[in-house]
Formats: sequence, structure tokens, C-alpha cells
Amino acid sequence: MKPREVIDRGKTPDGSPLELAIEHGHYIIRVGGAPLMSSQMHGSEKAMAAFAHEELGQHTAPRILVGGLGMGFTLRAALDAFGAGASVTVAELLPAIIDYNRGPLAHLAEQPLDDPRVSVYAGDVRQCLKRGGWDVILMDVDNGPDAFTTEDNRRLYSERGVKRLSGAVNPGGVLALWSAYPSARFADRIRRAGLRCRIKTVRARWPLPKGPKHTLFIAKRGR
Repeated sequence: MKPREVIDRGKTPDGSPLELAIEHGHYIIRVGGAPLMSSQMHGSEKAMAAFAHEELGQHTAPRILVGGLGMGFTLRAALDAFGAGASVTVAELLPAIIDYNRGPLAHLAEQPLDDPRVSVYAGDVRQCLKRGGWDVILMDVDNGPDAFTTEDNRRLYSERGVKRLSGAVNPGGVLALWSAYPSARFADRIRRAGLRCRIKTVRARWPLPKGPKHTLFIAKRGR
């Protein structure tokens, strides 16, 4: 068995320990000692982009916001799903995560930050939501609406936060959210914000029926 290798240590904005390491041959990021993300399985991130693309329908030049850079897999999936005409902004709260994606993690998702369609916002995704006018918003922040690495994430998925998300989507646009866990309460919150919401349960190795189950909330704003 390969020894555990720590690549970097730092802190989140609220002071929690942040660590990037290689464990059992896979990259893993921990916050406060708890695993936040791993390079081992990322099929559900691909599924989220694929379902959002399907829900949006024909659009030659969609304007897309990705909330949460992670290890780059959601961003890569968005670039692949929405094609050459897409413009994608990725918002990441933790500066270290951006640095990792330009350094030791860059190869995992085929250097998505180098794609000319991509712009990076280093800060709270809520600032990007204020701009509005998004055709697609893909939220891959934290471990979902009921698991919070920072207090800012709790507010993002609150009743008021979901209304802000809904208001940032263009008519006919799509809001898709990734979660490690199901949450009927959160789905109701989306519907109360005026969006039609479907819940998809997918495996972490999607399209293969393997790996842990993850939950996708795929919501669409009416025209």
C-alpha cells in the first residue's frame, strides 16, 4: 500500500484546516479533517452537466455559471456538454483550490482552466448571481444543501439563497445542484422559488451503475 502523501496544507476563510493529499493513489481534499472531495469518482458531476444540457434544449451560445471549482470535473463536464459556443464562469471561494487546479490537480480534468471559454471568479458565487442573466447554473458547492464547510454555504442554500439562485436564471434556463445526499425539504424549497424540479439519483461512476449514490436537483425556470 502506498503511503499517504500530503501535498499542501492551508486554511479556509473561516480558519478551518484545509489539506490536499494523495491517499490510496487518489487525490483528496479535506476540510477540518473531513473529506470534501476526491478524484476517485466523478461520474455524477458529468451527469449533472448532461442532464442540464438536456433540460436546456437547443442553445448555440449559453452563458453558464459553475459554482464551485472542486477538482475541475464539473467545469470540464460543462465544457464538454455545452459545446464550442458556451461561455463559462467558474466561481471558487477558496483561493487554494484555484491554485491546486492550476498546479497538482490540473491534469485530472484536462486543464479546464486553460480553456478560452472559461473565466474564473475568485470569491463568493453570490457575487456572480447578482449579475443574473445565466442560461445555466451548475452548483457543486460543499457536499450539498445539508452539509456545510462554511457558514456562507448555509446561506447560499437557505430559502432566501434559493430565491437568489432562481432569480439569477434566465427564463427557460436551468439550475442544477449536486448533493451527496437526498433532501426532499430542499426540493420543496426550489419549487417554492418558482422552478420546476426533478430529482435524479445517479451513481458516482455514472454512466456505470457503480459507486455511491448521489442526488441531482435539476430545476427549470418557466418562460
